[in-house]
Amino acid sequence: MNTETYLNHPTFGLLYRVCLIEQNQELFTTLYAQRLFFLALSGSEGLRFEPVTRADARLLVENRLRLLRRMGQAQEFAELQLIHKRTFQ
Repeated sequence: MNTETYLNHPTFGLLYRVCLIEQNQELFTTLYAQRLFFLALSGSEGLRFEPVTRADARLLVENRLRLLRRMGQAQEFAELQLIHKRTFQ
């Protein structure tokens, strides 16, 4: 099931979730331009945003794709592969 997740960034407004990176780490991008990327880290102190470059964001998604392929999660891999193509190519 494909659900869309949005967050409101204090400076850049509405952010769109690209994918889960690790537990408590998700990659977000600006909703309309998809040029600025942020790693959203949730912890005991709350939600923290770290800006990442487009190249680093792409690398994070590609690493997640490799992990999903190794774990044999074909459906999640296929969904993330479509997101990767739509976002970075």
